[in-house]
Amino acid sequence: MRGRVPARAVAAGAAVVTVAAGLGVRTVADGDLAKYAGDALYTVLICALVALCAPRARPVVVAGTGLAVSWAVELLQLTGVPAELSRRSGVARLVLGSTFNAPDLLWYAVGAAAVWAVLAATSRRIGPGPRTSASR
Repeated sequence: MRGRVPARAVAAGAAVVTVAAGLGVRTVADGDLAKYAGDALYTVLICALVALCAPRARPVVVAGTGLAVSWAVELLQLTGVPAELSRRSGVARLVLGSTFNAPDLLWYAVGAAAVWAVLAATSRRIGPGPRTSASR
């Protein structure tokens, strides 16, 4: 078998591609298409960050953690805290949003399912990195 691609490198690349895709969707689409694609991509980005931090995590753990974080952020919007922070910071608005929207929960699940499917299909080609004689 040929060498594996280090998982952190794949995760970092996926994060960059996901941000580019999100920006691309916003430039070519608007309305519900852009919003819900953005929701799914938000979860994909969180999953990429999870994989970057925990490169040995199983696909279901990466996707489940990304989904849980996305849902937690959405549910936090019910408190009004993200709306207040979003008024003060553009970064907070991008990360936390401002207004709860129940359909977002579904689209986060779509993003997590896509991540799980890709990771499950490619897990043999992606590894934690090269092994050294000391790590065997």
